[in-house]
Amino acid sequence: MSWASRFRLLQYTKASLWIVPLLGLVLGVLLAEWAVSVDGTGLPAGWRYSASTASGVLTAIVGAMIALLGFVVTIGVLVVQQATGTLSPRYMRLWYRDRLQKAVLATFTGTFSFSFALLRTIESDSVPDLGVSMAGAAVSVSLLLLLVYLNRFTHNLRPVAIAELVGRLGETVLVRGEVAVLGAAPRAGDPGAPADGGPVARVRSERGGVVQAFHPGRLTALAERHDCVLVVTRLVGDYVPPGAVVVEVHGGTSAPEPRQVTGLIAFGSERTIEQDPAFALRVLVDIAVRALSPAVNDPTTAVQVLNQIETFLHTVGRAGLRDRYVLGDRHGTPRLVVQGRDWEDYLQLAVTEIREYGTSSLQICRRLRSVLEGLLTALPSGTLPAVRTELALLRESVEREYTDPARRVLASTPDPQGIGARHRPDRPVRGG
Repeated sequence: MSWASRFRLLQYTKASLWIVPLLGLVLGVLLAEWAVSVDGTGLPAGWRYSASTASGVLTAIVGAMIALLGFVVTIGVLVVQQATGTLSPRYMRLWYRDRLQKAVLATFTGTFSFSFALLRTIESDSVPDLGVSMAGAAVSVSLLLLLVYLNRFTHNLRPVAIAELVGRLGETVLVRGEVAVLGAAPRAGDPGAPADGGPVARVRSERGGVVQAFHPGRLTALAERHDCVLVVTRLVGDYVPPGAVVVEVHGGTSAPEPRQVTGLIAFGSERTIEQDPAFALRVLVDIAVRALSPAVNDPTTAVQVLNQIETFLHTVGRAGLRDRYVLGDRHGTPRLVVQGRDWEDYLQLAVTEIREYGTSSLQICRRLRSVLEGLLTALPSGTLPAVRTELALLRESVEREYTDPARRVLASTPDPQGIGARHRPDRPVRGG
């Protein structure tokens, strides 16, 4: 199995809502067999049950677990409706991975299978007392997890909470991804593109799809074995049609097998966040744009999302990103060239659509101007030309939208809260 196939399998496992509950189901049966085998060893007298009591308790637990499973599934359906209606369908890619939800489902299925397996061992003169007590404890754990899940569900399904979660994920992936790409092999500087005139072989994709990830370390090692330079022509997150060029092989004593190369690049039906921090920013912008739609008309939610976008942009601006990276082998020889998103790419993704859809809102104009002016004062000088360009575009949009001078002044005033907290110059404090 190639690395790309294992990556896709891992993605399927992370997004699956049935694998962990299935493991819980199997574990429940195994625990029931163990409880029966060690039953009757030193239990207090108060923990012994009659056959009718044990049967009734276990039957009630089986029914309760089935009902609770249905309740959690109903909550899942509500999340899907909420995400696709008022948030972003892309958020579902992250929600499927929620570990607490899988733990709740696994606990319910495990308690169900445990209790059901114990039922068949009950006889008039033989009762699995230890197993019945364990089943009661499992119900207590299940209820506790359900309460934690409900608390999380009711508090974290708000757009602002989801935006904060997605923003943190994006920042983590951004830092970790840069370390992974640059640390996969020693940097050999940036010698520019491979020299022209040498042999160039082109590796084409066998199947269409979105580039979800690639393995820089193994691609570098593969290029070293064949004494060539591999140039990845696509960004992570790009859609690649079948038969399109994904890698160029420059020079070398022999070209690697195309399947060896494509086996280190994972394709899928949609973007993932593992090596694509811009995907998190895409989700944040989607939530803000959805809040600005006429059907929702909730600019305050968009302002709250802009808070997380501003934090993300400050992280990106200080990262020193470039639009291409050159990785070397252990001897420092350039072996792999990969494409990257630079500061301007992230900035355009963050503000363009919000500006286009939110110009009619005074809140958005004022908050967006506050974001851009804050970037001007906090980021390195190399990032500032792109910020000034976005400020000029915002100014033009405001001038087109607001013909009345007074409203234009209001829309052009930076405000970190959108409306209600405009910047005031420092004034001397008068003595009493």
